Amino acid sequence: MPPKPELKWTQPANNDLLMIVDGISDDSPTAAHNLINEIEAKAAALPDQPKLYRPGRMKGTRELVVRPNHVLIYRITDTTIDVLRVLHARQNWPSGPQSS
Repeated sequence: MPPKPELKWTQPANNDLLMIVDGISDDSPTAAHNLINEIEAKAAALPDQPKLYRPGRMKGTRELVVRPNHVLIYRITDTTIDVLRVLHARQNWPSGPQSS
């Protein structure tokens, strides 16, 4: 059995988390903390079943719906699971022409 892939967060995904916390914590620091914990916990489980979630809108990606309004976009490689973005469902993804 091959080893589990390593989970890696890209800078854009880390920036997304900071923006989520910033946007929610003004109204409810507890809600922001709970959402971040949920996002991180679901991401941490990806190496166990990386193909569990739906294929993404961009070729080569997959999408984990954390909550109805938050989607984690990731890519599976031979050795890693790269968390690419964490977006609000209303954000335009992908932002440019779709890869095919």
